[in-house]
Amino acid sequence: MSEAASPAQVKPELGRFIKANIRDYALLLSLLAIMIFFQFTTNGTLFKPVNMTNIILQNSYIVIMALGMLLVIVAGHIDLSVGSVSGFIGAVAAVLMVNWKIDPFLSAVACIALGAAIGGLQGYFIAYYKIPAFIVTLAGMLVFKGLALTVLGGASVGPFPKEFQLLSSGFIPDFIATAFNWTAMLIGIVVTALIIYFNFKERRTQEVHGLAEEPDVIFYGRNLLIAVAFLGFSYLMASYKGLPNVLIVMFALIALFMFITTRTTFGRRIYAMGGNEKAAKLSGINTEKLTFLIFTIMGALAGLAGLIFAARLNVATPKAGLGFELEVIAACFIGGAATTGGVGKVVGAVIGAFIIGVMNNGMSIMGIGIDWQQVIKGVVLMLAVFLDVYYKDKGR
Repeated sequence: MSEAASPAQVKPELGRFIKANIRDYALLLSLLAIMIFFQFTTNGTLFKPVNMTNIILQNSYIVIMALGMLLVIVAGHIDLSVGSVSGFIGAVAAVLMVNWKIDPFLSAVACIALGAAIGGLQGYFIAYYKIPAFIVTLAGMLVFKGLALTVLGGASVGPFPKEFQLLSSGFIPDFIATAFNWTAMLIGIVVTALIIYFNFKERRTQEVHGLAEEPDVIFYGRNLLIAVAFLGFSYLMASYKGLPNVLIVMFALIALFMFITTRTTFGRRIYAMGGNEKAAKLSGINTEKLTFLIFTIMGALAGLAGLIFAARLNVATPKAGLGFELEVIAACFIGGAATTGGVGKVVGAVIGAFIIGVMNNGMSIMGIGIDWQQVIKGVVLMLAVFLDVYYKDKGR
């Protein structure tokens, strides 16, 4: 019969756990620190409900593409074409809905399928012809940037049908007609309760099998922080217009990709391939098919992001998607994805995307010019990659 751990034993265990997971906790603390900093420097503007809604709307397409980019980077590749593909898909959507008057839902489905086909085509050359992803997707970036200009004829096309605009500008309706959106608050309470429930359920399973490594103080503190963050965010959203439609889409995709990367054979194979492709191939993993599927998923998400961005602007422009690939890749690396592949988490990529989003929003409110914004984001990216390499070398 095992004896209870003494306080002297708990302290070293806590220290070891924090040291082993310092990158994950540092990332979350960095986001909190950045938000608190901008809350003070913007005189309380950052946490205003209308501004929080704007942050969600402005960064939803970056978060969505970051989910796909995470798989690409974990697999040991890169995709430079996502910005151009999303802009091209937005242009095709404008032609279908505005010029040809095709049903918005059918047009959206066709556009996402087209994005998947584009990603699959690039993945085919990378997987089966062994052309480096950097070269293939660089070519794709140029091709689809040019095709977007061709499709639009060099001019902006819009506005979109109102039904399509709801994708990015619509909100979950409130079934209790009051100034405070109780539907949004109720959804927030239910989602928070489910997250906490599954965390405790997983904890009990780990304890039964003797696999629980996270100290109690960290586990309870983490869940308390999750509850406060989710309920606080839900309250802010309920105080304005409620939950944006795009937030529901984004949250569903985050949950799906967390499940894929942590609970499925497909996800485990991606990490195995990124860690050592030759060993993965020798163990029976079809690395060519896996690479093809990863880029197909990335293409579909780029297509969806292009639709969301076009719906938000209510117009398709030849310059849409410009620079998106840089912010998406930066979000993944800031979120802890390794440049060498095999390492990265969905939560990290999402936090990385919001770090960039909050910085963009906060610096804009403060009146910092776009030139210095780029400088600051570049320094943050370099620092994040440096810390990743530093702690990896230290752990050897």
